[in-house]
Amino acid sequence: MFRTLELLGGLSLVTDIGTGSPLEESLKRCLVAARLARVMGCTNSEVSDVLYTALLQHLGCTAYSHEAARVWGDDIITARVNFLSSSGELKDMWRLWIPGIAQATGRSKARALATTVVTARRMDAEGTAATCEVARAASQGLGLPEPVQDGLLHIFATWNGKGYPSTAGEGIPLAARLMQVALTAVMFASHANSDVAVAEVRRRAGTQLDPNLADLLVERSDELLGDLDEIDPYQAVLDIEPEPVRRVETDQLIQVARTFGNLVDLKSPWLHGHSAGVGDLAAAAAGVLGMREDVNTVRIAGYLHDLGRVGVSSAIWDKAGPLSGIERDQARLHAYHSERILARIPALAGLAKLAGQHHERCDGSGYHRGATAAELSMSSRVLACADAYQRMIEDRPYRRALAPARAADRLEAEASAGRLDADAAAAVIEAVGLPRGTRRPRPADLTERQVEVLRLVSRGLSNSEIAERLVLSRRTVEHHVQDIYLKIGVSTRAGAAMFAMQHGLLDQSG
Repeated sequence: MFRTLELLGGLSLVTDIGTGSPLEESLKRCLVAARLARVMGCTNSEVSDVLYTALLQHLGCTAYSHEAARVWGDDIITARVNFLSSSGELKDMWRLWIPGIAQATGRSKARALATTVVTARRMDAEGTAATCEVARAASQGLGLPEPVQDGLLHIFATWNGKGYPSTAGEGIPLAARLMQVALTAVMFASHANSDVAVAEVRRRAGTQLDPNLADLLVERSDELLGDLDEIDPYQAVLDIEPEPVRRVETDQLIQVARTFGNLVDLKSPWLHGHSAGVGDLAAAAAGVLGMREDVNTVRIAGYLHDLGRVGVSSAIWDKAGPLSGIERDQARLHAYHSERILARIPALAGLAKLAGQHHERCDGSGYHRGATAAELSMSSRVLACADAYQRMIEDRPYRRALAPARAADRLEAEASAGRLDADAAAAVIEAVGLPRGTRRPRPADLTERQVEVLRLVSRGLSNSEIAERLVLSRRTVEHHVQDIYLKIGVSTRAGAAMFAMQHGLLDQSG
């Protein structure tokens, strides 16, 4: 059994790197929000809800990465600039957003302005809705209580009612209002200093922020913000959690890992379902090899092996042509990032090296360390084979998926050449060939056709493209999409993709 906060506090680094934030900013925001809740006299239950809401505020950060990268070229840098300029006041668009986005993307201010004028309304509406839907769905997958789920649904709500959703004033959940004040304070303290942070909280009071909570932070700023650069925020967050602390059973850890894997895979429509597929296949192959004690370890490592992808722009994962040398180096860093994130979490530290080795090869030709066979455990070899096979049977922007039989041939060829372990490759191929049971029932009463449409929606295809792919009229596809969204309770592509991954609907063999 593990402390939930110990687990999620460590995994919050994923959302830091995914939003271009300094590492541990989520932990500091969480700490300040919990301190503020204590100062205003909240109950232990309320402090707990605030703590998790603030920690996971960026849980949906990958929901609109693909679209943001398509417009701006880099979703990570632009996410940070967007948060810094998100006061809701027009003057901040000119003061912060335009110069910030121009510098971040290498565009002229005139071009940045023109792109903003054309895309801002659509991106703001779609991006905020998608982020909130995904954050709520993920918090459900993590087993967090309704007040936290509701708080994450309101992360973009503003005191004056001009945010998303349009809830205003004290109608916004308390956890969300506290989180917003802490967000502004910690973000500007990291960006500049505590004096700037206090001034920004005061400036946004009554429009974006709850004025009473803003005043309280301004009044007690030394107490709430003064030591943030001197403490270990991870330990401080663990220390401030009120009793009874939340705990995760060992079997629940699998669902937590799968949820974070799904969030990572939202970085690109080409990645949807990849992490779950790798984890399940690696576990099945470990079973074939008789590695009973390692099955769950390999499964969890498979779900989490690509955490580091979040720190690499979606523009790289979406690129249709060959990567440049610099882009290739950036992409290869994802394995290193995955290992470092997991190494910081006591409950998952034992998986860190395993997850980080999923691109290593027995002949030393892999990355990120160039390890050789003598340095790779059997679990590492199984995970590498499962990842290689899964990637081969998935479409990528630069190639079509291989048929399973062809992928198996390719995997055997890699083993024969000494790059992959022959026993691990054989186990993966055998696991893939295991007989399947009867077709599983579809969630939300979706029809088989609707599942087909949902898969393509999750991939980012337009209604016209789906109609062409399935040989249907566009109107028929539109009806299917509307009915699907109604059945599964979402309104965005990212929300649909998250639902599809959570329910295993992207596996076309099921």
